[in-house]
Amino acid sequence: MRLRCAVLDDFQGVALESADWSAVEGQVEVVALREHLDGEDALAAALADCDIVVTLRERVPFPGSLIARLPRLKLLIASGMRNSVIDYAAAEAHGVTVCGTASSSTPPVELTWALLLGLARGIVQESDALRGDGPWQSTVGADLHGRRLGLLGLGKIGSRVAQVGLAFGMRVGAWSQNLTRERAEEVGVEAAGSKEELLAGADFVSVHLALGDRTRGLVGAAELALMKPTAYLVNTSRAAIIDQDALLAALREGRIAGAGVDVFDAEPLPAGHPMRTAPRLLATPHLGYVSRANYATYYGQAVENIQAYLAGSPVRRLPVPEDTCR
Repeated sequence: MRLRCAVLDDFQGVALESADWSAVEGQVEVVALREHLDGEDALAAALADCDIVVTLRERVPFPGSLIARLPRLKLLIASGMRNSVIDYAAAEAHGVTVCGTASSSTPPVELTWALLLGLARGIVQESDALRGDGPWQSTVGADLHGRRLGLLGLGKIGSRVAQVGLAFGMRVGAWSQNLTRERAEEVGVEAAGSKEELLAGADFVSVHLALGDRTRGLVGAAELALMKPTAYLVNTSRAAIIDQDALLAALREGRIAGAGVDVFDAEPLPAGHPMRTAPRLLATPHLGYVSRANYATYYGQAVENIQAYLAGSPVRRLPVPEDTCR
């Protein structure tokens, strides 16, 4: 009898064609689920007969209470080598092996610039007007050359965003709790003296921090009030780093020029959510990691993980030390 594997959140219906699953088909039946399963009861019911689950990023939490309700589960594979919504102690206690995959930083860097450029040049508004027989030129674009880009975080993704900003001729500064002047100089950017200094001086602010106790709610109403009314804010990291109510208020009241957001407090974003209709907002449905190359890596390595587990030698096990997955 073959094992059963469920691939979660295959929204585009491409999981089974993004990798060669034939390597395990003799031992594993793979089923891709295109609809998001919302809530523990729905997950427990849908995955009750699954021995293996493949989940995307941190969209679906696997707390101990859910793991306890999945008695057949033996292998849980998450894309990426960092996942904060899996209860690893519970997994170990129930005999569940947890593995990850590689994940490229290139797609989120590229999406960050897609959002920033889209905001700066009013791309969506102008395109909609043109296609709808609306006005010919209704916006005046914001320049990048010579303007200041402020980065909250200068890690693997932030530093690559910085390089693009420099190529555009922008003045780039960065800040995080751990950022040193030496690190900033390595990247060729200026280290801001404080978070407040960075926000107040930037024409564009982009967030590239991991979510944790120190970064949750890092940008709230007081921080948004420091930004110029002509400034733009981009977040392709984690929604909870920015106070969502404060951001909505700033957008509605026109206290910042606009925001580009790829991450939300609830995903998929429910119908009728305020973020769906907020003014001055360019929003995408968490596309930061979504690219053909990344999917080929995620699902290709998921197949490898299954093969290794079946051979009795699991690979890419989670959790791993923080400094090895940055």
